[in-house]
Formats: sequence, structure tokens, C-alpha cells
Amino acid sequence: MDDEQFRQLLQYLNLSWKGYRKVRKGVKKRIRRHMRQMGCQNMEAYLLELEKSDEAKHECECLITVSISRFFRDQTLWEILQKNVLPGLIENHRDKINIWLAGCASGEEVYSLKILWNDLAISNDYLPKLEIIATDMNPACLERARAGIYSPSSLKEVPEHFRSLFFRALPGKNLYAVDPSLKSNIIWQIHHLLNDPPKSLFHLIFLRNNLLTYYEDKLKKTAIIKITECLSLGGFLIIGSHENLPFETPDLLPSYSLSYVLKKG
Repeated sequence: MDDEQFRQLLQYLNLSWKGYRKVRKGVKKRIRRHMRQMGCQNMEAYLLELEKSDEAKHECECLITVSISRFFRDQTLWEILQKNVLPGLIENHRDKINIWLAGCASGEEVYSLKILWNDLAISNDYLPKLEIIATDMNPACLERARAGIYSPSSLKEVPEHFRSLFFRALPGKNLYAVDPSLKSNIIWQIHHLLNDPPKSLFHLIFLRNNLLTYYEDKLKKTAIIKITECLSLGGFLIIGSHENLPFETPDLLPSYSLSYVLKKG
């Protein structure tokens, strides 16, 4: 599969060449394997099969998705969440806080957030009820996230005091399991980023390093409008540190001197 054929596939799926330019080698390898499994000798035949089968198209979308994540990736963001965003939400919403992590991959960000929440519980007499909805289009990713077992490389940015409190080394394996306390209040759901949000109101939404990196602008705009509508007034949208919204959104303003922490005003 050459780059021109790969561009054809991206165009069919409304994905951006710019987003895939640096990661295309590994993605193309997965797609070639899928093509062989389906008996497709060329891209034209492959696209015909995808058009005929929703299941095959979904498998392709899962294979073409780039899921690179670690615990506490981008330390500055997590410090702002710990010191400012979460305490502010707790102060303003005493009954319940709803959080959506969209495109959650293998769950590292979900559990990072839950670690901060559990840590806040130590120093707060009262916390609102918490509901986290973690979504991804790939069932295999959600299965790994539910299991909560990770390699040491995923934990390399976890502060030592959090590692000792919230992770357990598995005997005889070079793996770590998250503490069972981190698994409460999390709903794992299959969800495509271009579909309607899974709930009508969220106080905090994570949309990091997925939709805004890999999709075409016209689809980004439609999705962002829907996401903004389900974000509560005073709520926060978190995007990737190198991402930008594809259009001006006067309702979403940068906060804490970070362009990727957006507050709905």
C-alpha cells in the first residue's frame, strides 16, 4: 500500500492526512493485514468490502485509530486539574459531578483522573457524587481499560507517592494492576466520537489527541458543536496540548494560561 492508496482510505473515512502523516507506517501495516484477512488484493477491492459491511468498516476504523496514552501525560495539565479545576468543580457542584473521557483508549487518563479524585477525598470532608463515563469505539481498548493492568512504561510519569498508593506489582510479571478503589464510579461504553454524546450534561470533558488530530475539519466542527452543547456552564473541555479548535468558539475560553483547557462561559 503506497501513500496515495492510504490517502484514499483516509478520505473514505473522513480522516486527515496531516494527522496520520507521522504515524502512517504502523497504521498501514495493520490495514494491510486486514486487507489480507478479507482477501483484498488492492485498495479498490478493500473499499468495496468496507462499503458492503458495517462490521468490516468498524474493524478498519478500530485498526486505523492511533491509541498512544500514558498515566499523567502532560504533567502541567494534571497539576492544573489537581489544584484548580477539580477543586473548583467540587466547590460549585455539591451534589454530583459528571465527567466524560471521550476516546479513552486503554484507560490511562481515566485512572489518572480517578487517582486525583481519590487523593482529594483524603483532604476533603465531603465530595459530591462522581460519575465518569469513559468511551471508545474499540471494544478491545475498553476491555484492557476495564482490566486495569499496565506495563511499567505506562507508569513512568506517575508520581512515586501515587504509584505506591494506587498500583500493585503483579508477582512474576513485569506488569502493574490499578487499585480496585480506582474502578468505582466508572461507566465504560462503546461510542464513536462523531455520534451524539452519551449524556446530556457534563462538567468536565476530555477530548485529547483524537478527534481534533485525526478527523477532517468539517467533522470536527459538527462534533465540537455537539460536545459544547452538552458541557455545563462553567464546565471545562480538555483537548490535546498541541491541538486547536477548527473554528472560533466564543463560548469556550482558554483558562489558567493554557490554550487546551477551555472553560464554557
